[in-house]
Amino acid sequence: MAGAASVLSDDSALSRLDRALLRLERAFALLSGLAVFGLMVLAVVSVGGRNFLDRPLPGYVDWIEQAMPLIAFMGVSYVKREGGHIRMDIVVGALRGRVLYAVELLTTLLVLALMVLLVWGSWAHFDRSFDWNAPLWSRDSSMDIALPIWPAKLLVPVAFSVLCLRLCLQVWGFGRALVTGTSQPVAVPLVLDVATQAQMEAEHLSGHDE
Repeated sequence: MAGAASVLSDDSALSRLDRALLRLERAFALLSGLAVFGLMVLAVVSVGGRNFLDRPLPGYVDWIEQAMPLIAFMGVSYVKREGGHIRMDIVVGALRGRVLYAVELLTTLLVLALMVLLVWGSWAHFDRSFDWNAPLWSRDSSMDIALPIWPAKLLVPVAFSVLCLRLCLQVWGFGRALVTGTSQPVAVPLVLDVATQAQMEAEHLSGHDE
């Protein structure tokens, strides 16, 4: 399962790239959160319109379909950077040193290969939907109010491409750690033990009390 992780920084080129990409990842994660909030507002409007005006929001399901890629994919790279995805921490947490970095490097490379294939496939899916010569540049549309679907399809390869950049940085980080044998690699999520997590939480709470 996923556990708490920390990402170290320094003045190296890798760390600078990590922090630069983090700004983009945070912006994408914010868009994802705003999409969730927007769907909540749409739900209130639709239910309120149905109950009080006998007129639910037209195309409510269509808007939900459009927002799904925002919710599902735009924050995936940020979560990867923070080490929040589900994985077997009980196994990884038992490894140390170069063995840990080798395992992390191998698994990151496998995920990167998968994501490159998904970028290729999702871009082809978008390309089949987009047409410069069609109305609203779309060959297909939603069922109810005929929203063009290509913007939602475009979000998938964009989000996956950002994740590929994150994975490339992590391959660099784990590869450098494997070569140097450092105990504090930068730009990669480091799993924290329970004691360290408790200490960080205590420091965080005490900081709010001051």
